[in-house]
Amino acid sequence: MAFSEFRPLDEKTLVDYVKAVPVLSSKLGGNLDDLTIKEVGDGNLNFVYIVIGSSGSLVIKQALPYIRCIGESWPMTKERAYFEAVTLKEHGRWCPNNVPEVFHFDRTMSLIAMRYLEPPHIILRKGLIAGVEYPLLAEHISDYMANTLFYTSLIYRSTTEHKKAVAEFCGNVELCRLTEQVVFSDPYKVSEYNHWTSPYLDEDAEAVRNDDGLKVEIAELKSKFCERSQALIHGDLHTGSVMVTHDSTQVIDPEFAFYGPMGFDIGAFLGNLILAYFAQDGHAVGENDRKNYKEWILKTIEDTWTLFRKKFTALWDKHKDGSGEAYLPAIYNNPELQLLVQKKYFEDLLHDTVGFGSAKMIRRIVGVAHVEDLESIADPSKRATCEKRALCLAKMLLKERRKFHDISEIVSAVRNVQ
Repeated sequence: MAFSEFRPLDEKTLVDYVKAVPVLSSKLGGNLDDLTIKEVGDGNLNFVYIVIGSSGSLVIKQALPYIRCIGESWPMTKERAYFEAVTLKEHGRWCPNNVPEVFHFDRTMSLIAMRYLEPPHIILRKGLIAGVEYPLLAEHISDYMANTLFYTSLIYRSTTEHKKAVAEFCGNVELCRLTEQVVFSDPYKVSEYNHWTSPYLDEDAEAVRNDDGLKVEIAELKSKFCERSQALIHGDLHTGSVMVTHDSTQVIDPEFAFYGPMGFDIGAFLGNLILAYFAQDGHAVGENDRKNYKEWILKTIEDTWTLFRKKFTALWDKHKDGSGEAYLPAIYNNPELQLLVQKKYFEDLLHDTVGFGSAKMIRRIVGVAHVEDLESIADPSKRATCEKRALCLAKMLLKERRKFHDISEIVSAVRNVQ
């Protein structure tokens, strides 16, 4: 069967496709008419199929020409699959232990076939809702962020390499524009796509739209998001884009990837952990008050940043005499100056991280797409109480982010919200 033009696959045509692609059929083996196929997409953007054969398994992800959860009224480029595949390969090059292997990419069909993350892997967000601790999460996610961000930055690369890569990813403009809209624009104006826990948060949503100080700060962050090509970022690194077991952490779904500010990735991840922290009170039942689990989340936030900074610094020191052009060794060639520029670099990065993380929190409460951590709290009054606390913190952090100089101060601010 020829697949010379795009067509959405279903379970039947997916079998025909696998049969037509030797690298996939060889992975699955045996009787290809007896495959087990399950569609597991979260419903927002893409089709995602788990395909299990007699001697192997894989995941096939296909991008649609519109946003799946809304329909054809909101068109969306299929080319996002290309940028996702390129990013999985590039990030996998630098951090193979935390990125699933890509077996096949078909640009015509907007289709990626990759490693199936078999059970007990689950989406991190679901584990956080269930109150499961993952002892290696901070270690693994800091590995991923330190390696992917460092090795795709100008601290490691020449400007020639960097600009060539930046130019390629400028093609992912539609996904970037979607982020610009839903993170930096819609929550601060009346939009048909915004929603919140009404009527409990009606005044809170209006307050966001009327907060001039907040708008000044969000404009600066939007400008950085649009203009700063620091590294190849995942672009949507929330707790729904990470799959985990107790000893494995795998980052998936980088279709929003582009060369942007590092703090957007770090902030997205930490901001979603903070949302999970505030959601815990809504999931507490009886004697299980989730207080110890909330402390584990705070420790994970602090450890993630601390380990990231340590590992990124180690990579910087290791390659300080290499081809990176951000800090030329002929200029930054003494230990005292190296420490000075690193201190300034990480202080600026912490402020970006806090700002972007806060913006992501705000949009998840009064914008278009929310998080299951909060949405799964059945009692709307209880849910709104959790959301109000998170929103209050996010607004404060976004406006006052430059006052913070250490991750421990951020954690204290989270803990002290009443």
